Amino acid sequence: MSPGKLAIIFGLGVAAVLIIQSGDPLDSWYPVWRETGLLARAGVFLIAGAFLFTLGWLHGFLFGPLELLRGPDDVGYIVENGRSKSQAANEVRRRRRTGDLPPVYPNGWYRVLDSHMLPRGEVRSITVLGEQVAVFRGQDGEAYVVDAYCPHLGANLAVGGQVVGNCIECPFHGWQFRGTDGKCVKIPYAEKVPEFAKVRIWPSCELNGLVLVWFHCDGEDPQWLVPEQQEITTGEWVYRGRTEHAINAHIQEIPENAADIAHLGHLHTPAIVSGVDLRYTNSKTWEFLRHDWKVHWEPEAEPNKHCSQMLVKHALTVFGCTWPLLDVSVLARQVGPGVVFLLIEHSFLGRGVILQCVTPVEPLLQIVTHTIFYQSNIPPLVPKFILKGESIQFERDVMIWNNKKYISKPLLVKEDSAIQKHRRWFSQFYSDNSPRLRHQRDTLDF
Repeated sequence: MSPGKLAIIFGLGVAAVLIIQSGDPLDSWYPVWRETGLLARAGVFLIAGAFLFTLGWLHGFLFGPLELLRGPDDVGYIVENGRSKSQAANEVRRRRRTGDLPPVYPNGWYRVLDSHMLPRGEVRSITVLGEQVAVFRGQDGEAYVVDAYCPHLGANLAVGGQVVGNCIECPFHGWQFRGTDGKCVKIPYAEKVPEFAKVRIWPSCELNGLVLVWFHCDGEDPQWLVPEQQEITTGEWVYRGRTEHAINAHIQEIPENAADIAHLGHLHTPAIVSGVDLRYTNSKTWEFLRHDWKVHWEPEAEPNKHCSQMLVKHALTVFGCTWPLLDVSVLARQVGPGVVFLLIEHSFLGRGVILQCVTPVEPLLQIVTHTIFYQSNIPPLVPKFILKGESIQFERDVMIWNNKKYISKPLLVKEDSAIQKHRRWFSQFYSDNSPRLRHQRDTLDF
């Protein structure tokens, strides 16, 4: 519970106690208070509670992290004619043409959750790449990821399951599976545990404040590692918040934006104050504020061919004049299909990183998180403002992704050449056996 809520509950509780009890202790301290009526006393404590609530809110605003979590229907759809958000979203998802899609699950590392969401001894149920997994933290402090369903009779280990040592215990019959290798180490009512009794484990790692899993359609071991951001590990950069968005599109649509340079000048030039609804972002009210972008995208060479880099230089113009204070350089380094490091550097506003993670939940449903770590000696409002600005610009893209069709052979001009270059680079994450989406009557299956 937030400090503000605690403060107001405390204030109201004290007010109620002092009003109803006999022999009010404040009577002996303050003669004026003794002569005050019950309603006036209640008003004093209500005002005090509201004051404490305001202080708590102000503290969170100034010093707490920004947490902005959007649901699948919250962003990216036009709601009109009395429909609800969910009705508008479902109608678009039902009618939209998907196009000739690439495989739906590229090989690579994917975020399952943030480290702070998984305390020692707890288990979480997560859907990733069309699978249910149980993510738990053993008593040794390590995070483990295993298939959610017990091989005995199929109970979900993450729903009612308990962490015992470094094992996950099934809520149905108490079978215990070791997090390191998935082997069953205890069956409470059996004399012997069969050697073949085990649950599948997912290769995982934990760094940069994230728990990540490796996926390969052929079951191959990890072919590269996600780099560690030393400033996060040492505590020089601290957590300042995160955003989460659900996007109804193919995963490749999202990183491809890095090579689509032309869209920046059209979609992202209007100032962030004009909002995210693309029907109104070009309003003349805010046309004196403009974002200017200079972007260059390139894949990296061996041994880092699984990486690419986008250099972004941002400038804000007011009535055509540049404000150097808000000139920001960002190096966006993509590592595989699911992780991007947005390294921010500014001479006055400091340094930090936004970790953008794209995780397929279903073939056409991606969870995208932006987690910001920033210099601890920079006021928290600075990285929170940066993250909020990033979120606004990102939600403009969401409105495109949620409604577009994937075109495998697009009509391009020479200025779009980086898009085809990006598609060739991204194709390395697909294998012959990578799962594809196929249509079955009125449903989607894969």
